[in-house]
Order: sequence, then structure tokens, then C-alpha cells
Amino acid sequence: MRKIAVLFILIGLVFIGIGGYQYFKIQAAERQALESVEVLLDEHRTNKMPMELFEPNHGDEVGLLIIDKIDARLPIVEGTDPDDLEKGVGHHAATAYPGQQDQILLSGHRDTVFTKLGDVEVGDIITISLPYGDFNYKMVDSKIVDADDRTIIGSTAPDEELIISTCYPFGYVGNAPDRYLIYAVPYEE
Repeated sequence: MRKIAVLFILIGLVFIGIGGYQYFKIQAAERQALESVEVLLDEHRTNKMPMELFEPNHGDEVGLLIIDKIDARLPIVEGTDPDDLEKGVGHHAATAYPGQQDQILLSGHRDTVFTKLGDVEVGDIITISLPYGDFNYKMVDSKIVDADDRTIIGSTAPDEELIISTCYPFGYVGNAPDRYLIYAVPYEE
């Protein structure tokens, strides 16, 4: 009996070690991406890049997602593959960027970058900073959909709309069955 108990303890410690390693690996990747984005944005603060020249490649760090309500300054990465989402918030490549008058879809993990996303409320301001400018959006709605629902991805042209997506429920262990969506529209102060 004692050998079985020791075996379970060792297995538990292995799982804790693996989880801890993954957590710190993701934190380091996000921190490095944030530093890269801040350097990129600093280069273009005074001399903005023309929007027409903004053509990021898959995996590039491209900008910042800023949500003051939850004290978030998150790097945006082109792509939504698992490797991309380890660095920060992923931009869905089939969607537009700010200023392109169409749907913008950003996704991130609920247990890393979007741990507090549920605290964002209708009326809160969300900012996207890119080399060609800063864009403000006001949250207008939220919705919960099935994890496999792809109908949310589609053109909204000529109306620009920002959608932020993460897994739901927030405290769920394992692959969550749903997605939590925030809808926001352009906002000028």
C-alpha cells in the first residue's frame, strides 16, 4: 500500500512540474513578445507606418491590445496557432486589421492572457496599437457560443467590428466546451 501511495505522490509531482514548466515558458514567451512589440511601436510613434505597408507574416508580433478595465497590455501576434497564442493574443489571419472597415478577430487563452476578460463590461474601451496608429473600440455586447461555432467569423464590411474570443467557462479544467465573445465597435473620444 505504501508503495502505491508513494507512486501517486511522484506522479502528482511530475504533473505539477510539467504544469509549472509550461506556465513559466508561456510567461517568458509573452514577456519577450511584449518587449518586441513595444520596440516596434516606439519606432513608429513619431513616424507612423502607412497602413498600406502593414503586411505582417504569420508569427510576427504586430501590436498591443490594451484593456484598461482589467489592466491588460497584451502583445498581438499574427496567427492563432498554439505557438502564436503562447506569445499573447492571436489575430485571426482571415480577418481585417483596424482601419480596414471589416471584422477583426482576436483570440487568446482564458488561463493566460484573458484570465480577467469576464470583468470587461459594455461601455468599456479597448485599444489596439499598431505601427500605423492607435484605434479605440467600445464594448457593445458579449455572447457565449459553442466551441465549434465558426459562424462568428465573417465579413462585416463596410462596418468595422472587433471580436475578442476566449474559451469558456473561465474556470473550466481541460478543453472548454464554449467560447466567450466580446463585441466592440470603433469609438472616438
